[in-house]
Amino acid sequence: MRFYYFHLMPWPHLPHDFDAQYESAWVNFPNSLYDPEKGERIYNEYLDEMVAAEKWGWDGVLVNEHHQNAYGTMPSPNIIAAMLTQRTKRVQIGIIGNALPLRMDPLRIAEEIAMLDVISGGRIISGFVRGTGMEYFSLNVNPTQSRDRFYEAHDLIVKAWTEPGPFRWIGQYYKYQYVNPWPRPLQKPHPPIWLPGTGSLETVDYAAQKRYPFMMVFSPVALQKRAYDLYRQIAEEKYGYEATPDQLAFCVPTYVAETDAIARKEAEPYLMWLFHYGLKTGPFGMPPGYVSDRSLANMLKAMPKPFHELTMEDLVDGGYCIVGSPDTVIEKLHYYAHQLHAGIMVSGASCGDMPQEMVRKNVELFSTKVMPALRAAD
Repeated sequence: MRFYYFHLMPWPHLPHDFDAQYESAWVNFPNSLYDPEKGERIYNEYLDEMVAAEKWGWDGVLVNEHHQNAYGTMPSPNIIAAMLTQRTKRVQIGIIGNALPLRMDPLRIAEEIAMLDVISGGRIISGFVRGTGMEYFSLNVNPTQSRDRFYEAHDLIVKAWTEPGPFRWIGQYYKYQYVNPWPRPLQKPHPPIWLPGTGSLETVDYAAQKRYPFMMVFSPVALQKRAYDLYRQIAEEKYGYEATPDQLAFCVPTYVAETDAIARKEAEPYLMWLFHYGLKTGPFGMPPGYVSDRSLANMLKAMPKPFHELTMEDLVDGGYCIVGSPDTVIEKLHYYAHQLHAGIMVSGASCGDMPQEMVRKNVELFSTKVMPALRAAD
């Protein structure tokens, strides 16, 4: 099993009356509540956390893209990845990922990822995502075009990485007379591509077709199992191969403490921050046309409650998160790996407005107690 440290870079300083006063932490949550002086401190704390993950033995660090929200203040993950190339030596740096349909110029993504791959010595993972539904409001992009724009941008980027230029690209959404990016990636044929998602049937099929690692986020374990079973079924029946554990990644917030009781008490307010505040999307979460009717019905069937109604018991019992002593976390991760047939574990020690001393304790216990046991079990 491989372990990746994932960071959202949330804005932890929400007003005390947030839940009563604001319908969402996204789109229309006023940016007058952002304090750049505090932002300077927390950005550097978050970067220090990710750099420390290398010291603690993690296989990689992951960043991602979100816009106009308090949940994740990382509108340009490539900038954060560039910083990490200079402060780490060994770990993979995963950009999970660039939101292709939200960009008007996918060739710029191809250039930036190639540049990062060369600078880092070939340590970049290039995740591609469609972006959340909320961001189609924030960036004024038509959600009904999301999937087709994603497919075309993906094909253009991969061709730009793998075929000598210059060549011409005339597509439905993107048109270039000269595709000729300098530099080209160090990794051949190109940096590894991951496809994170929420389990839409189309994304699962596309990931299986391309043999890309697929990762689900903030989902009950039952929904993840259905999606991963479907991935393996599609791979075998439609595309003629057997999917392996290194094609499936599960992302689960994890908190480790000395005992189950201590872990539960310490983690609860910060996990509640994540699901009740950070993931409070209001009316913006699912714009018309963003997902197909078939995928939406599948998601609603498997999601018993909206995020803001989940209790701590729901989060723990449903497998949205893992909380406990090292022994408990090891046991639950074994269960995850067995049930999902997944070989990539993604987590992060930092959650919501968690204090730095708790973050450090969590990552130390996970790194010294949990990871060695699971690596030995391999």
